[in-house]
Amino acid sequence: MPDDLEFKNKVAVVTGGAMGIGKAVAKLFARRGATVAILDRDKEKAEETVKEIRTAGKQAYFIYTDVSNSGEVKNAIEEINKRFGGMDILSNNAGIQRYGSVETTSEDEWDEVINVNLKSVYLTCRYAIPYLKKTRGKVVNMTSVQAFATQKNVAAYTTSKHALIGLTRSMALDFAEYGIRINCVAPGSVNTPMLEWAVSLDPNPDEVKDNIKNMHPLGRIASADEVAEVVAFLASDKSSFVTGAVYSVDGGLLLPIGGAPKTGKETK
Repeated sequence: MPDDLEFKNKVAVVTGGAMGIGKAVAKLFARRGATVAILDRDKEKAEETVKEIRTAGKQAYFIYTDVSNSGEVKNAIEEINKRFGGMDILSNNAGIQRYGSVETTSEDEWDEVINVNLKSVYLTCRYAIPYLKKTRGKVVNMTSVQAFATQKNVAAYTTSKHALIGLTRSMALDFAEYGIRINCVAPGSVNTPMLEWAVSLDPNPDEVKDNIKNMHPLGRIASADEVAEVVAFLASDKSSFVTGAVYSVDGGLLLPIGGAPKTGKETK
């Protein structure tokens, strides 16, 4: 089957598909033949994404869902099964960022970040896996480079992203016998509404953006489409022997080590 139809007759569930990486993932799956079900709580943005997909002659549906709410997730997954007769791919992209240390992060903020970034993946997988067992389905979770390293004042966010790798690996082992492959993607800085919001908090957002670009050895910020391509690879048969893996899409961000010694060539 040609690459542009590799997901023909597949049903892909995409959380956080209203914008950012999730939107890019939803549109890519649809372009390659999948019927896409978007779960999100941003009705306006999600409906815009669905409209774009349908205008291109592809299939997409929106189900309003707070993915941190067990009842809403259960209902959404059951509705997808009734409407489409099952599912083949689950792409978890819902995520939020809040800034603060454990001292300055309120308990409500902590719970909000953990529930959206981590608990949502537990919930979607809990309800989707019975259906994915029937199709030997694939799950791709969206973590972050902050699952490996961290910054100041991101206690809740970095905790959620570290934990997501553990959850991914645990599920990959638990459900490998059913042919379900579960992996995750760890992006560096990506040009998304979340990044725009984050840099807008600084008095000099353009300077912050330049600094972010310079942090990545490739010298730029990724596009959401670039991350979506890796998600599609992990959801496809091209990655048929990959499970429990974490794919960094970070432009080399985590490569440098500070304080490296000078090379012999530089020594006088």
